[in-house]
Amino acid sequence: MRRRIEMGLVGLLVGAICTAGRAQLPEGTSVLRVGIIGLDTSHAEAFAKEINAPAAPAALAGLRVTAAYPPGSRDIASSVSRVPGYTEALRAMGIAIVPTLDDLVAQVDAVLLETNDGRPHLEQALVVLRARKPLFIDKPLAGSLTDAVAIFLAAEHFQSPVFTSSALRFVPAAQQARQGAAGDVLGCDTYSPCTLEPTHPDLYWYGIHGVELLFAVMGTGCQQVQRVSTPSTDLVVGLWEGGRVGTFRGTRPPVQGGYGGTVFGSSQTLDLGSFTGYQPLVLAIGEFFRSGRVPVAPQETLELFAFMTAADQSKQQGGVVVQLEPLLREARVAAVQRLRELGVTVGE
Repeated sequence: MRRRIEMGLVGLLVGAICTAGRAQLPEGTSVLRVGIIGLDTSHAEAFAKEINAPAAPAALAGLRVTAAYPPGSRDIASSVSRVPGYTEALRAMGIAIVPTLDDLVAQVDAVLLETNDGRPHLEQALVVLRARKPLFIDKPLAGSLTDAVAIFLAAEHFQSPVFTSSALRFVPAAQQARQGAAGDVLGCDTYSPCTLEPTHPDLYWYGIHGVELLFAVMGTGCQQVQRVSTPSTDLVVGLWEGGRVGTFRGTRPPVQGGYGGTVFGSSQTLDLGSFTGYQPLVLAIGEFFRSGRVPVAPQETLELFAFMTAADQSKQQGGVVVQLEPLLREARVAAVQRLRELGVTVGE
């Protein structure tokens, strides 16, 4: 099963986008101009402050957010209502507010796609990918597994680097566990808030934070998923190759929960701690913009999204076990057609 999943993912993405070109600076300047798409999330302001800080870390030296394109979601009230406030906040920082997406891409060297709504991400991303400028897409990567696959297929087609991640992936203990701090990872349990948004698959909207933390530790190789849901809690169990088990618990009011988890390793059990802030993610983005090397492999991101999609299907079917491989295969077929409708022809 693992071999079939790997081959399907390799067929999906040849990995060239992992090492595609770095940001190209304008002649005669050492400043890497960063643009932001979508001012409907606190991340837009927080990331701009990290990058533009006078005493920014070395990994961000020479980067500067210089322009932003405000529109976010068209129909999610919590998104629409935030745009005016964050627009004024960035304008007060000296960041130019531009009227169109094309204007933004023409004025910058790399892009942060921060639109809170994942559904328009594919079409927004295509404008950046066609221009072959490095692109970070904030969570959720897309509003469907099909669109998630399509974004990576388009990135490969245009040879333009892209990656996505929640900041929870960069919790220090998760990175340490990934590097063997607990020995071989035998399993992992993570948890995070999991508020729902009707326009998105359940875990895409906020549960993705805890799922990202799970995959940061477990890596690829998840074969099947099963979900149990109650009004206040979701429990999703994934079976990885070799019999490893990873679980995600998502909480909703009245249950009050933060972020964290436990790694079960061959040498010790490791507490993952809690959320430590945005800076580790922003530093990874800065290095990505400079080098063109993605810090999270597309294969892992797509398996993560298949995990969340399978969790929805399990819920809809009364808690049955759902295999990931068929979901990825079907999403690839649909993604090719979706891109064709948007004017991009990729290999079958």
